[in-house]
Amino acid sequence: MTLDRVKKGQWVKIMSISDSLTRLQAIRFGIGEETVVACSEIIPGGPIIINRCRQQVALGRKLAGKINVVLEEKSL
Repeated sequence: MTLDRVKKGQWVKIMSISDSLTRLQAIRFGIGEETVVACSEIIPGGPIIINRCRQQVALGRKLAGKINVVLEEKSL
């Protein structure tokens, strides 16, 4: 599953990032492979808002679609 398919309130673990440019952009946001994040909001037609370490990051849908994740057993 990719990050753009996550539902609000779900926790996910980032498993892989498809290409080096996307990986570089994600690292700038402080997220990389094996990072656990929570989806706090999904803006219709807009970005996915994720939480990590009390910080919110808005990721565009195109970028989120290149990040492969698995569900984690947590809740917001």
